[in-house]
Amino acid sequence: MAEKLKVLLTTEGTYPFHQGGVSTWCDILVNKMPEYEFVVYSIIMNPYVTQKFTLPANTELIRLPLWGTEEPSESLSIPFSQVYLSKKRTTTAVIEEKFIVLFTALIEEFTASKKNSSRLGKILLDMNFFFETYEYKATFKSKVVWECFKNQMLQMSNNGQSGFSEPNIFSLIQSLGWVYRFLNVVNTPIPEVDVSHSAAAAFCGVPCVLAKLKNGTPFLLTEHGVYLREQYFSLSQRGYISYMNTFLIRMIQSVVELNYYYADQVSPVCEYNTRWEKEFGVPHKNIKVIYNGVDSSVFTPGIAHEKNINPIIVTVARIDPLKDIKTLIKSAEKVLIEIPEAEFHVFGSIAVPKYYEECLALIKECRLEKHFIFKGHITDIPSAYRSGDVVVLSSISEAFPYSIVEAMLVGKSIVATDVGGIGEALGETGILVAPGDSEALSKSIVKLIKDHELRNFLSVEARERALNYFTLDRVLKLYSSSYSELAARKYAVCVEIDVFIKIQLLLDKAYALKTIKREQEAINHFKAALKLKPSNEVVLKILLDLSQLTSEMGRPIESKLIEDQANALQIVLNMKKQGVA
Repeated sequence: MAEKLKVLLTTEGTYPFHQGGVSTWCDILVNKMPEYEFVVYSIIMNPYVTQKFTLPANTELIRLPLWGTEEPSESLSIPFSQVYLSKKRTTTAVIEEKFIVLFTALIEEFTASKKNSSRLGKILLDMNFFFETYEYKATFKSKVVWECFKNQMLQMSNNGQSGFSEPNIFSLIQSLGWVYRFLNVVNTPIPEVDVSHSAAAAFCGVPCVLAKLKNGTPFLLTEHGVYLREQYFSLSQRGYISYMNTFLIRMIQSVVELNYYYADQVSPVCEYNTRWEKEFGVPHKNIKVIYNGVDSSVFTPGIAHEKNINPIIVTVARIDPLKDIKTLIKSAEKVLIEIPEAEFHVFGSIAVPKYYEECLALIKECRLEKHFIFKGHITDIPSAYRSGDVVVLSSISEAFPYSIVEAMLVGKSIVATDVGGIGEALGETGILVAPGDSEALSKSIVKLIKDHELRNFLSVEARERALNYFTLDRVLKLYSSSYSELAARKYAVCVEIDVFIKIQLLLDKAYALKTIKREQEAINHFKAALKLKPSNEVVLKILLDLSQLTSEMGRPIESKLIEDQANALQIVLNMKKQGVA
């Protein structure tokens, strides 16, 4: 193995171009583990997004924009001449002969209700090899691919058992467009690394699968949220027709199950996520929960300040439907009936502008303009927590949110919805309520604001729990251990292959020497091969050949000893086949 292990870290819609919990996690790995060299492979919406995080000098960045490019190769460092020649090679005859069979199989897998992840992995690998020679856009935009896709989907919609309604032309174009955009991952070169690490069971995991199939690279999968569950939430908001909903969710499920199938280690950030992983067939031995960790030297209680004149309730979250800010607004309206001077401060960037506008309209409707304030993005997050009396999170879906652990380390009493791993994080040190229940949320907030003693008790307990379980040092040690173990596994496989090659060379030479009657040299090569400890079946063959050779050389005693060894080994092998040994 190299002096510094090289890790491929793949992301989707997050690091290093967007803020958020997953990006914070990625930045910690890349910056706090100098003993590893990272290659960050980032799938982004378009090439115009601004990079939010600065990468260390030795970190390579591969950008893969899904939209906003005319040519798929724009984001790749490929000479124009190479792109031009690949286009010239991509003829209709080539597509019909070499690609259509792969494409047909791909669509079969994407649309199937029951997935075959092994088959899908091989299809994607063959496509990756295909696009090393032929051009991606010219292939996918060809008339033969369109006709193949259209006929395949129309035939499927006519099958009453498929679950697909009949598509119109727009939805056919849209669904083929999804395949074209998302499958750009198979068109991007896969770097040679020691370990690959995906930040989600999503399309960003496909490069890790390809690295495993092409190079034998071990694959570590971290799940922050449950990707498939979140996509179901997202689809419910989009208003697609039935055909498009079915196509997209089945394609996503194919990719999710592909990640689970090929990952050597699946590390969700909480036990809650393991239920989904086990449901989709991830072996228990492959699952290793690694909780998110926070820097306890940064997130501290700080200097004690005087009690706020007006009680302040703080939320640190992006403005997104999953964070359910609307329920928080409704609970604020109820809190103000009991505590008229209370203020709600929300720190976080606007992820979904339309949802933000809806929140502003609800604030106006409830007449909360002076009491419910969006503070925007803040770089000094610890100070945001310290500014409040109570911290609240009203999400309808979470994994293991940093905001909870950060608030615990700052020593704040917390009210949160009981979703994902929040309950695992808080234990008995905060108050949990059902998601979407503004009444329960408001009552819990009022309880903590009015009960100073309870608030202080929970604050101390929360910080103590976070220091015991959720520190940065602990999480870095666990990931370092995982990288080392997985890389060692790859190295061991390489050693096995190397030994196998050496054995084959020795045996080839032995048989060649035997043919030209240089028996003693042949025997020496056979014995040298045995010292490398080949499989029992190979050992048996070598022993039988040695017995025959020594017999031909007139060495009956040696021949008898070798024959006895061969017979004993044959008995053992027969017993193993019968399940006795």
